[in-house]
Amino acid sequence: MASSELELKIVDALEAVAGEHGIDVVDVEVVGSSKVPIVRVRLDYADEESGPISLDEVSAQSPWVNEVIDAVDPFPGSYTLEISSPGLSRPLRKSRDYERFAGETVSLNTFAKEGRKHFTGKLLGLEDGKVKLDCDDGGFAFDLDEIKNCKIKPTF
Repeated sequence: MASSELELKIVDALEAVAGEHGIDVVDVEVVGSSKVPIVRVRLDYADEESGPISLDEVSAQSPWVNEVIDAVDPFPGSYTLEISSPGLSRPLRKSRDYERFAGETVSLNTFAKEGRKHFTGKLLGLEDGKVKLDCDDGGFAFDLDEIKNCKIKPTF
């Protein structure tokens, strides 16, 4: 889940253009050192009925993604760009993600300074602006700004 100021800046720039391409920006992550940064962009189809995005389609999105990130100019030197599909352990970031994937088992981490920070359970969806989660030890509700990251936990 994009959480740093830089990641949010990149997400905003990409989302401003993604709709023109029928793409949803699932997540942006900046990792690595400041000398050798890596920008990871996860994309999916904007139309939820289209099924999962293929590797060929992800590859076809590379030119405009690269252009947008270059326009943001997030680093003084070069960087590595990795573009992929969200995969099975898809990160959830937007309100609609929490509604769309209700019923899935998720792993959720909070920004809590004290007490419990990690929760695993069944995502119940979004109610009154709060993400509802049913864990083995009870039900929990989180404001979106309390969530550090949340990912679908695939079952095989």
